[in-house]
Amino acid sequence: MSLAKRIIPCLDIKDGQTVKGIRFEQLRHAGDPVVLAEAYARQGADELVLLDITATQEGRGAFVGLVQRVAAVLDIPFTVGGGIRSVQQVECLLQAGADKVSINSAAVRQPDMINALAAAFGSQCVVLAIDACPHDDSAWYVYLNGGRMATGRRVEEWAAEAVDRGAGEILLTSMAHDGTKAGFALELTARIAQAVPVPVIASGGGGSMAHFAAVFAEGHADAALAASVFHFGEIKIPALKHYLLDHGICIRSDYLS
Repeated sequence: MSLAKRIIPCLDIKDGQTVKGIRFEQLRHAGDPVVLAEAYARQGADELVLLDITATQEGRGAFVGLVQRVAAVLDIPFTVGGGIRSVQQVECLLQAGADKVSINSAAVRQPDMINALAAAFGSQCVVLAIDACPHDDSAWYVYLNGGRMATGRRVEEWAAEAVDRGAGEILLTSMAHDGTKAGFALELTARIAQAVPVPVIASGGGGSMAHFAAVFAEGHADAALAASVFHFGEIKIPALKHYLLDHGICIRSDYLS
């Protein structure tokens, strides 16, 4: 029996509020993260992701407080990320109620951090986030700092190394698709899903129910993450899950009427 595919709303947090943009820019407010988180859990979201997109050192304390408030209203797993640079920060976020942490730029700069986090908390807690962008050579490359800094590293190579170091999951975002609602990066997602032995979360471009079905069936993703289509009511999670069931996608449906 195949594992159930997961639907994961993402809350990008800036100054304590949920925001959403297009290709990491043009941010607009999307609501209170605690209210949204509780609503998504009621609607049947399988997990949540909270990303502190400004992640300044001064704001870290405020974000920990937000994590505590979100944890208090949730009965589903949630991942937090943004600006994480140390084992101590991760310990603080897990103690605040997070189930997993997402690391990105710091992991590229200090790959041993993946080993350290996996050793301290277990691979199941470590989600490697990859912001990917295609180049003229048809390859996809890793970008840092919210998509502003090229690394020259190929996505497949970095994903494989991170898993070898202990990452338990890959959160794969196509910068070219982010916020466009034009569909997920199916070929890239399938390539990474087939290259690593851990779950891959597809992110960037989900705009219709058909896009979600495609990323599961053709992209071989284990989970699909989206933001604005959920935040602004364009896709309702119960309706999406009914659609996926009707299209032969295995999802958690015990609560659906």
